[in-house]
Amino acid sequence: MAANDHGYEKGLLVHRALTRVPDPDPHIVEIGPGGGAAVAFLASQFEDEPRDVRLTLVEVPGVQSHSLSRAVDRFNTIGTCALVHGWAQDIATLVSGPVDVISASALLHEVYSYGGAYSGLHTMIRTFPSVLKPYGFFVYRDVFAVDAPSLHERAVQSYNARSWLQFLRMFLPHYLHDGTHPYHHHDDEIVVHQNSRIVAAPNLDPRICAVIHAPIGMFREAQRHYITLRDHVWRSGILGFIPILDGQLSGDWIDFRSGHKRVHFTFNDSTRMSSSDHTSITAVSESYGDHHVIDGDIFDAVTDVALNLFLRAVERGDTDCTQVWGTWLAREGRETYAYLTADELLTAFAMHSAEMCTNMPPSALMPVLPEDVFVRERHYYNRFLNKSLANPLTDAKQMVLFQNIPLTDTEALQRALGTIRGHCSKSNLARVHTAIHTRG
Repeated sequence: MAANDHGYEKGLLVHRALTRVPDPDPHIVEIGPGGGAAVAFLASQFEDEPRDVRLTLVEVPGVQSHSLSRAVDRFNTIGTCALVHGWAQDIATLVSGPVDVISASALLHEVYSYGGAYSGLHTMIRTFPSVLKPYGFFVYRDVFAVDAPSLHERAVQSYNARSWLQFLRMFLPHYLHDGTHPYHHHDDEIVVHQNSRIVAAPNLDPRICAVIHAPIGMFREAQRHYITLRDHVWRSGILGFIPILDGQLSGDWIDFRSGHKRVHFTFNDSTRMSSSDHTSITAVSESYGDHHVIDGDIFDAVTDVALNLFLRAVERGDTDCTQVWGTWLAREGRETYAYLTADELLTAFAMHSAEMCTNMPPSALMPVLPEDVFVRERHYYNRFLNKSLANPLTDAKQMVLFQNIPLTDTEALQRALGTIRGHCSKSNLARVHTAIHTRG
């Protein structure tokens, strides 16, 4: 099931980039279009602002989506849209470049996890300048890391919710053993205290508050994975209810800024929900057409109780629950969602793109304007996290509009250096300055 929401956010920087592209017939490439939310958003924009735009979508082999097909058909009424299948790392051979804009939403963390870790990530960054026109744009949208100098900076978190403790007990050993992650240094050890005694993560007692010392990036991973597991279990229907996570009904806000929403959901025939639980949830929800609607805070509380029971059933070896858990582990359990801080991200793009020796003239991918770098918070998730954890990390998307700046354009480079100065440390600014002037 391909994600098909946040179309405005996914297409925002693409549309913004096109206002700065001089070509009247621009060529856009979107890597990983999912359910086509960004495609549909761009089509809606060009319906009001006619422009002969060519859009190439790059999706991994075997992935199909009816909603993406509908979005492609809609885009073809105002432009040209083609879907090709292949891997993101092979983009240079998949499109007839150079192109004006490349967009990658929630993609590069997958390249890190499944495409060679930092080596694969850096190789892909080096590829972009050869696929982009001079002054073309790369649109980056991915998981926001943390406001810290490094993901390895140690922090302390406390957990007392049973569902979270049960999750940590099961997830941490798997992630640290089987996942592709950067936490292998001796200072990255995860130390868990319960009742003032050190315990191993697999021996966490879900009934006792835990104080954990670990890299701040590790806590970021725990939060993100808990949320993705919750969504996965919701979609499976094994809890007895399935919330509507995509489309207009998924954004029924009571207060958007505070993250308070109504949740639309349906009951199913799962035997995991007792008749008394069904009655209780029905009592605190309302009928809405062919489904029910419930206050989001109440739904979160209900889900956490149900998720705890689900995880305990997995540990007992329940066949159905184990199958759902195993599917999530295979799809998400090895992922690393936050692999770079904003400082490291901007530095890596500038340095590795400038190293592209075959790109003539040499160029570097950097944001030029201050508004090219910003963060979009996930208000609903942050509301949930603030109610569940003592000191949660902000859940958000990092948004960056990188421009492919020729190293001969000293004026544009100076503007870009001024932009990243507000996000990068002095040592990383020095590294970027050295890389640019060595190649320039």
